[in-house]
Amino acid sequence: MTEARLPTGVGLPQALFMLILGIETSCDETAASVVKDGVNILSNVISSSLKYHKKFGGVVPEIATRHHVENIDKVVSRSLHKAGIGIKEIDAVAVTDEPGLVGALLTGISCAKAISYSLNKPLIAVDHLKAHVYSAIMLKNAPRFPFIGLVISGGHTRLYLVEGFNEFELLGDTVDDAIGEAYDKVAKILGLGYPGGPVIDALAKKGNPDAVKFTCKAVNGTLDFSFSGIKTAVLYWVKSQGSMVKNRIPDVAASFQENALRVIVENSIKALEKYKIKSFVVGGGVSANSRFREMMQREAMYRAFELYFPPLELCSDNAAMVAGLGYRLFKLGAKAALDITARV
Repeated sequence: MTEARLPTGVGLPQALFMLILGIETSCDETAASVVKDGVNILSNVISSSLKYHKKFGGVVPEIATRHHVENIDKVVSRSLHKAGIGIKEIDAVAVTDEPGLVGALLTGISCAKAISYSLNKPLIAVDHLKAHVYSAIMLKNAPRFPFIGLVISGGHTRLYLVEGFNEFELLGDTVDDAIGEAYDKVAKILGLGYPGGPVIDALAKKGNPDAVKFTCKAVNGTLDFSFSGIKTAVLYWVKSQGSMVKNRIPDVAASFQENALRVIVENSIKALEKYKIKSFVVGGGVSANSRFREMMQREAMYRAFELYFPPLELCSDNAAMVAGLGYRLFKLGAKAALDITARV
């Protein structure tokens, strides 16, 4: 169980602020967080089942769900303790209801419903992907609307036009493998284990990104993404090299990463130019990738737009982003009924 915590500024009378308990169980992390007024993270507790999935090369839904069931109460209790409050002091509970693994989502939703009902506190349903975008703007100097938002994670690669906390227009989506899935599959092809993102990012620093000519392009000139082709190209290239490939793994990692990330950068720039927007916000696990950050920072300097990344502790799945966005949605009048269910 890990904990991420930002400065709190505790000591104000409760009447002056609002405390949201966030619960996130969309995939393999069981997470709970207490956030004050949408930005001040009082606690952010995460219990991951990643170690149980490694030998399978990906997340096993049944294992993830069992982990959530066994740990959700402990994680929520730990989060409240770290925040220094009792459960009756929360003002509302926000929970991820989409997208994700159905059993995993239902565990968090059931817990949130029970808390909401027993305490007679408002319940707020939060979209996991929109919360990833929000994680990058939990800042004092947050961007003004509108901005282009990008989610890059294990299961999704999406571009949004964001005009408000609850106003997201989908501009581009993944038509097959998401970028995170492509990393995992290429890592498996190269025998690097799971998850693939961090190890490929590290190996790519030692390789030549121009060593192998892999290609990756937008889908038919749209803002959509496809990564199955480059994944397959890596597979065939590796097979063609036989035993010689073990000496070129850093080059393969660098060549794959450079070309896969380039199409994300290109589509992002197209979106900024099409909508004449000067703010770009990134969220999701792959937003921690060092090479992608370098590429976008270079574009931001050259094209003069503002760039926002989440702190590293908020890149992966977490409940602080759920509680933060939940606060914004509640202020806009959003409130979920007790019959909400998982939306995958």
